[in-house]
Amino acid sequence: MTRFSLRQLTLIAVGMLALGTLIGVLLSSHPEPNPSSIDATIKGKTERQILYWYDPMVPNQHFDKPGKSPFMDMDLVPKYAAETSEGEDGAAVKINPAQVQNLGMRTAIARRIPVQREWEVTGKLGFNQRNQAVIQLRAAGFVSKVWPLAEGDIVAMGQPIATLEVPEWLDAQNELLAQPLENRRLLHTLRERLRLLGMPDSLITQAEDTRLPITQVTINAPISGVITELSIKTGMAMASGATLARINNIDSLWLDAAIPEAQTEDLQAGARACFFATNPQAPVLHGKLEYLLPTVDQASGTVTARILLDNPASQLKPGTSGRIWLQSQSEEQVLAVPTEAVIHTGKTTLVMLAESGGAFRPVMVRIGYEVGDQTLIRSGLHEGDKVVVSGQFLLDSEASLLGITAHSQEMNHD
Repeated sequence: MTRFSLRQLTLIAVGMLALGTLIGVLLSSHPEPNPSSIDATIKGKTERQILYWYDPMVPNQHFDKPGKSPFMDMDLVPKYAAETSEGEDGAAVKINPAQVQNLGMRTAIARRIPVQREWEVTGKLGFNQRNQAVIQLRAAGFVSKVWPLAEGDIVAMGQPIATLEVPEWLDAQNELLAQPLENRRLLHTLRERLRLLGMPDSLITQAEDTRLPITQVTINAPISGVITELSIKTGMAMASGATLARINNIDSLWLDAAIPEAQTEDLQAGARACFFATNPQAPVLHGKLEYLLPTVDQASGTVTARILLDNPASQLKPGTSGRIWLQSQSEEQVLAVPTEAVIHTGKTTLVMLAESGGAFRPVMVRIGYEVGDQTLIRSGLHEGDKVVVSGQFLLDSEASLLGITAHSQEMNHD
């Protein structure tokens, strides 16, 4: 047994006393925990409670534990109980910036672009109904001769069409020729009567010069063009007001283009037009939009755009089919985003607005037409807003799962 001296025993006792004092000081610096502080600590730890795991590419499929995705070569991502943040205009999907980068999300800025609207449709050339002549009789008669013509023939202005006998001219001419030259007022009245019966001035003058009545007249084409109607044969009796022929000039043509009603918003009279015939060797015709017909075709939902085209030297024929290109007259600066950023849900149209801190918010927009790879925004966005152009459908699915609905922003005026 080891023997300690009195001095050694004294040192051991002092050391133990000092150790006891140190333990007492340490314990007094750490009081017993307060139950309320324990609850606060536990609550802080459970704020990020995981609801489930999911594959961002298939967000509707949920898993109760982490692991590899059965759909893609990637790990499942946790869904926390609170992944939305309240912004100025409502809830937004909150995603970790690192996850945003892993998903390869791209964004673009809403900018104003110069726009000159263009349309491309198909159509068929037709006669310009305003450049048409109708030959009718003002008095009954008989066809004594018809030139060898038929519908579809091209005639030049002044070309003879038919010779007619008009018995009604006889009595009026005899009365005219029986009047003395001094009776100018009556002579004038009788000449007007013959004009109303369709007798040309040249024949009235000839009858007065020769003092012989004339009852035969040759009808000539009043304009150059295509005979679209010819209703006379040799020996026919023609009643007063009967139509002998109808001629359409083809120096200019009409082109009726069917435009979907929703695309006619910026289409106005005066828009430039070009017609490209199906035959690649045919010349290109140029003209302008005269007007939009005031009715909508109920079967197709289209509005007819009537285009007037110059047809120099009658190069193209009515009935020719081809492609029509239209361009609006004015150019304006209109807000636009990449077309791939636009989401069509069937009920609404929206984009995903990228905000600071990894927040994304669905916003309803009213869109216009497409210009290249850009879609015009009529309302819902402001210039400079950042929208998601890649991965926006995943964000929209997330927003739907969290019950976040799209809202419209302040109307933007373009």
